[in-house]
Amino acid sequence: MNTHLSILSEVKAGNYKVLARALTLVENDIEPADSILRSLDSKTDVPVLGITGPPGAGKSTLVNAVTSHFVAEGKRIAILAVDPTSPFNFGSLLGDRIRMAGQFNNPNVFIRSLATRGALGGISAKTIEMVDVLKAADFDLIIVETVGVGQSEVEIAGLADKTIVVLVPESGDEVQHIKSGLMEIAGCFVINKADRDGADTFANNLKKIVHQGIKAIPILKTIADKDIGIDELCRWIINAEVFDESRKSFLFAEKAWKLIQHQKMQYIDKKRLHEKVQVALKQGDFNIYRFADEFGNND
Repeated sequence: MNTHLSILSEVKAGNYKVLARALTLVENDIEPADSILRSLDSKTDVPVLGITGPPGAGKSTLVNAVTSHFVAEGKRIAILAVDPTSPFNFGSLLGDRIRMAGQFNNPNVFIRSLATRGALGGISAKTIEMVDVLKAADFDLIIVETVGVGQSEVEIAGLADKTIVVLVPESGDEVQHIKSGLMEIAGCFVINKADRDGADTFANNLKKIVHQGIKAIPILKTIADKDIGIDELCRWIINAEVFDESRKSFLFAEKAWKLIQHQKMQYIDKKRLHEKVQVALKQGDFNIYRFADEFGNND
């Protein structure tokens, strides 16, 4: 049962234990990870929903509410929660899995956390690979929740079929980010915690910005922890148009860029880099550019 074909067979049959093992193999580049990835059907039609936005917007609560809605309809949902990377052990901090604990024992829900591994927007090559493995398990929907750190959120555009940008009434500063790029990747804006003061004003200001764009982007209001507005959001998720062929080719180009970038950098050991920097800093003539040149040539 250790061959890549037998693993994929179990994954396609819905064996969560083998799926978890396959994801671990791929995440850590353990054989037969390469064979698993190269045997996948990259054109599978399992939809991928990206959910991004600033910290504190209630993304995990929203994911939890959306998941509960679809599970109640008999759908199988996979959640990939991209957590910040710990600066100490370079692993996932696992915050999102704690906040979605209510779904742990649901047989129609599979949750996995993944560290950002230094990717500012939370989307690393490992995210792409692990989503593709999840697609092989034939879920009805795959949800990818990203860290959300400003303009770098646009990286989700290279992964998701549909993208939800979650904001809160206090997100005035994020409006500037919308002008700077989020408008291009948002399929839908969700103003969560809409029972807070200023929600209507913020929604109206957001509409004015959105209406300046080429495409009409819906703006929905939710109170995720009270399950308010979730039905309308889920209708959008199901009914929203999937992008055209040119958008699909863009998505695959972005994926390829990330994978090539990862392959070029896979022999750079970040822990060793950290150790080398510590040693180099003790030298009086330390220069980061010379250090990078030397490290790149020797590793």
